[in-house]
Amino acid sequence: MSSSLVTDAVAERLDRFVQSIRSRSAEYGPDADLFLDAAAATLQGGKRLRARFAHAGWLAAAGDVATTDDALWGLGAALEIFQSAALVHDDLIDNSDTRRGRPASHRALEAAHREAGWHGDAEAFGRSTAVLLGDLLVAWSDDLLEECLIGHPHAGPTRAEYARMRRDVTVGQMLDVTEESAWSVNPPASLLERALRVVALKSARYSVEQPILLGATLGGADERLLARLRAFGHPVGMAFQLRDDMLGVFGDPVITGKPAGDDLREGKRTALIAIAREALTPDDRAHLDERIGDPELSAAEVVQLQELIRETGAAAQVEKMIADYSDAAVRALRDADLNETASRALQGLAEAAIARSA
Repeated sequence: MSSSLVTDAVAERLDRFVQSIRSRSAEYGPDADLFLDAAAATLQGGKRLRARFAHAGWLAAAGDVATTDDALWGLGAALEIFQSAALVHDDLIDNSDTRRGRPASHRALEAAHREAGWHGDAEAFGRSTAVLLGDLLVAWSDDLLEECLIGHPHAGPTRAEYARMRRDVTVGQMLDVTEESAWSVNPPASLLERALRVVALKSARYSVEQPILLGATLGGADERLLARLRAFGHPVGMAFQLRDDMLGVFGDPVITGKPAGDDLREGKRTALIAIAREALTPDDRAHLDERIGDPELSAAEVVQLQELIRETGAAAQVEKMIADYSDAAVRALRDADLNETASRALQGLAEAAIARSA
């Protein structure tokens, strides 16, 4: 089944779910329309990568019969809603102004407050409503998951894996926030290990590894198959996030939809920054610590920090890490002894996730 057919099936399932929600929302009154519209808007666009990984995981367990099972599209749609929830909260925490080339949800809600001429602080309204918006999307994700698991023979283990994913992402996000505060008091040599822990919990698992495991679990995979898929999904997820970190500093804003060097303005303490910081002289390290996280960084200052990071060899080292994780995934897939359809799907998705410019 082609990737476009998978994304179309998931998009159709998302549309059905949102329409069902709207059909039952009259009791909320007209003021809730802004909130529901904002939630629906977060579900537009994107690569549907998690849903596609879930589909590939199902193929590994169940074969092509998976393409006719509506529970699979419900799972894929639930994963997409959960990602939207994570992005809403992530943009809020990071003070990001844009997402996919459009205003981030808290900025869009802030603008709606101003356009309506409402009383009070528009920025505070946007931030407060975005917290609730992310919570609503988590609830929607759970609602859709439960809907698709009704009567399913593998509902129990699928539900348990989904719960683990929710916990991992939440703890990973907290560790990411903590890292920004504790950065200066932790030994430089420990920062890479700490950054990679955040990568694993906050992104790598829920972006790649757990969608594969969820699809496979829904398809009836045994523990042996799940272990083989985990050995593949983990390094792909790590490489995926490390690529994202590189794009956050060096990516082309025309392609990424985010301003150049946006991670530098947001102060993200990534593996790239951890490696660079350890290699810097004390004076350059102090300069990096002073400037990273300043939302007012000029374009010239961003270029200066980009060059400072490159000169440490950190960018080259992260590229080497990405290559090593990619090689580990190739070996794991080769040793997994999957059916040809699943193997091709997983290989193609891994390449798309790692070798990307946005």
